[in-house]
Amino acid sequence: MSFNRKEQRTTRHRRLRQRVQGTAERPRMAIFISNRHLYVQFIDDLAGRTLAATTSGTAVKGCNLATAKQVGALAAEAALAKGLRRVVVDRGGFRFHGRVKQLVEAAVSGGLKITNDAAPAAEVTK
Repeated sequence: MSFNRKEQRTTRHRRLRQRVQGTAERPRMAIFISNRHLYVQFIDDLAGRTLAATTSGTAVKGCNLATAKQVGALAAEAALAKGLRRVVVDRGGFRFHGRVKQLVEAAVSGGLKITNDAAPAAEVTK
């Protein structure tokens, strides 16, 4: 069975989401890249709420490496304004290089701490 690129990314994202879960103390930094914009949301999966969000449409146009750096800095600024310091990255099925890598590195240099630890067993709800 042949899948197109969008279906392949969605499959990778579903597989990734089995391991990544956000909490109020350590929200999930969900990244999405469209053809025109970059989107970042900080999500508490346990409560089902978006705590903070930013997009390239609010400040800059385009979807290149320079834009990714600016959106990463804006995302860190938005998260810190809401009191979020530790996050876990959800790359959305995209490879961790190029725009995704630039965005995450800019967020880290903006003051966010990226944690790779899985959610504790008590927090995981299935």
